[in-house]
Amino acid sequence: MTETLSKADVLAAQLAAIASTQRMRIIAELAHAPLHVSELARKVEMSRALLYMHLRKLEEAGFVAGQLELGADGKAINVFEVLPFRLTITPDVITKLITPQNKKAN
Repeated sequence: MTETLSKADVLAAQLAAIASTQRMRIIAELAHAPLHVSELARKVEMSRALLYMHLRKLEEAGFVAGQLELGADGKAINVFEVLPFRLTITPDVITKLITPQNKKAN
């Protein structure tokens, strides 16, 4: 049962992470190409501090990944990219995640 709840918790975290217009805008920008945080902040018109909060949620849910790279000036820059994902939500998917596998359906 714990494993089933764990999968349900993962789906709930993914849905919570993507259920934000701002986070969907971030994913849409990163879908074109990886971007460093400053450029991404300009494109989605938000402060870097707020952007980092959204990126952390998206990264924890497995939608984006960041890595440090060296910029032209030799300084480290944080570059984020969107990761391939697919979410399919149906009543059957939810039922399978929530219903204990050892319980027989009536």
